[in-house]
Amino acid sequence: MARRNAAVPRGVASAMPFFAAKAENAELWDVEGNRYIDFAGGIAVLNTGHRHAKVVEAAKAQEDLYTHTSFQVVPYEPYVALAEKLNALAPGEFEKKSLLVTTGAEAVENAVKIARAHTGRPGIIAFSGGYHGRTLMTLGLTGKVTPYKKDVGPFPTDIFRAPFPDARQGVTVEDALKALETLMLTDADPSRIAAIILEPVLGEGGYVPVPAEMWQALRAICDKHGILLISDEIQAGFGRTGTWFAIEHSGVAPDLITVAKSMAGGYPIAGVIGRADVMDAPMPGGLGGTYGGNPVACAAALAAIEALDSEGLLERSTRMGEHFRARFAEIGARTAPYRMWDIRGLGAMLAVEFVTDFETATPDAALTKSVIAHAQKRGLILLACGMHGNALRIMVPLTASDAIVEEGLEIFEAALADAVAERMAHAAE
Repeated sequence: MARRNAAVPRGVASAMPFFAAKAENAELWDVEGNRYIDFAGGIAVLNTGHRHAKVVEAAKAQEDLYTHTSFQVVPYEPYVALAEKLNALAPGEFEKKSLLVTTGAEAVENAVKIARAHTGRPGIIAFSGGYHGRTLMTLGLTGKVTPYKKDVGPFPTDIFRAPFPDARQGVTVEDALKALETLMLTDADPSRIAAIILEPVLGEGGYVPVPAEMWQALRAICDKHGILLISDEIQAGFGRTGTWFAIEHSGVAPDLITVAKSMAGGYPIAGVIGRADVMDAPMPGGLGGTYGGNPVACAAALAAIEALDSEGLLERSTRMGEHFRARFAEIGARTAPYRMWDIRGLGAMLAVEFVTDFETATPDAALTKSVIAHAQKRGLILLACGMHGNALRIMVPLTASDAIVEEGLEIFEAALADAVAERMAHAAE
């Protein structure tokens, strides 16, 4: 840790105070031999678990052939095969094409470029609480200041923000749509808006799903004004919510979809999937990147997608989500009455939110942080999220066994009891 602190800038924070030595499926061991159950999944990257056999095998086989040519110099079949697979999986009864890049932020950047090139318009509308990346453009789209946007502005212009529809926070779909209408009257001239971008389930913003009627209304607004609709599926995609893409729950087909994270089972790759005519808008050479669509990552992604399909992991996500909901309700009522305020999400993309009490529903980030710390001591990896940092999100691999999931839930309940007891002891002092 001393070496890390001396060599790595403080801005790169690590949630856990230990170092990884090895991992398998939903388990991880540190360099001191301690075992942990992983409910974080590398921030929703490991839907197929650590070191899935098919993913590792495919990556190793590709490494024996070639590891890099740059697709812009010498193209290769794995890139084309993955693009074909993504085009087939994405919702929408229209021809599609896919661009492959390396990171989620890069995917969002390119979605914006493509939307601007296709429409000839500059403006982008995003939503409060949304998270779209750490580059300057994607930070401009991101709707949370600390820690992402603090001290690093100014951000690009022609970005407008609308309120996210969260009924628990007093913002209904009707409220959000009225605010969007007002925004288009006062600041965001719809004739100058290239795209509206939204996560189907807020990631860093607290795992809050977008109501289906909101998606349907946005589709109608975009169609009326010639605006493109972008679904940012970077955290919610590839089976996490019980469907390949979370927006499928709404029945709406977006014009562009950004993907990354669990697409390749831990290998760095991302992409933009979209309507063929939209994707073809930039001129030849206008899209790309030296490492974009790395062949090893492409091979891993094809194997991960095959595993999600053949092992029935989309269906398992739905069942896992139902189990977590039921167990969280039991645990909250038994161990933290009037503190676990909300259980929400889609499929196995779930979060529980902690408050000081149900009457005021005041966010309790301190209790959330304490639960995470006690869970870590007991051998469970958890991560927080939400605008106030008072929600715990579940990103356990979909391949985790029932026994491992239950063991993790038992540790969670024990950690929650520890945190509540600690809070009560401090209050009595």
